[in-house]
Amino acid sequence: MSVDTEKRPTTLRSSMNAANAITIARILLIPVFVVLLVSDIPYGSFLAIAVFGVAAFTDKLDGYVARSRGQITTLGQFLDPLADKLLISAALIALVGLGKLPAWVAMVIIAREFAVTALRVVGIDQGVSIPAGVLGKAKTTSQIVCIIILMWPHGHLSWAPYVEVPAVAVMVALTLISGVQYFVRARDNLHLPGSNR
Repeated sequence: MSVDTEKRPTTLRSSMNAANAITIARILLIPVFVVLLVSDIPYGSFLAIAVFGVAAFTDKLDGYVARSRGQITTLGQFLDPLADKLLISAALIALVGLGKLPAWVAMVIIAREFAVTALRVVGIDQGVSIPAGVLGKAKTTSQIVCIIILMWPHGHLSWAPYVEVPAVAVMVALTLISGVQYFVRARDNLHLPGSNR
């Protein structure tokens, strides 16, 4: 019993590397971003966009650090996509609250994101990695761009109202299509409950 107890802290410490620290920092930026977005402080929307941009950038940064330093861990494989989903979900919910996005759009996207996260957890448990494809990366880009467009004050971007609907349409389409693609790939690689694999 004492041997197992001594090993657990070592495993936890080994998971807390630079890449995972960046991912955790991204999660900690989420409430800061939301407060700035929904508050009435001067230039709050611009500050929120800046924080959101930094948080979105860390998604690429932590992946680069993990690969370049050989710091890919089970904790990182779980936290990284979770942090992305939390960031996007928080932004969508805040935009719904501000009346800038229909609630059904947020519900569809959030449901898809967490369904995919659940599949990733199953994959990690089975030792199977299903990397994001081209559509998945395009989906993420469309979400980030669309959210920034919706956050931008109309008074400082006269053409924003004319691009919001197309941006939302592209975001929803890519989110759904890439989600279907991910489930198809998961079906071919994972043993899912109720399947014959």
